[in-house]
Amino acid sequence: MIRFTLDRLMFENNRMKVPELQEKSGVNKNTLYAIYNNTCTRVDLSVINRICNALHCQPGDLMVYEPDTQ
Repeated sequence: MIRFTLDRLMFENNRMKVPELQEKSGVNKNTLYAIYNNTCTRVDLSVINRICNALHCQPGDLMVYEPDTQ
């Protein structure tokens, strides 16, 4: 499973809140909350690009792979 680490990145970035990231990135707040809460099922590359630009990070910093436990 792919899990987003947006919460950690935002905390490390001066404890940024979703509204501030929305302002910096231009990404819809509902999309950001879905990524933040790991409830999204797909994300456009343009959204990842805008988040990475706002947080000065790489796409690999934004997500991790965790094997499914079945």
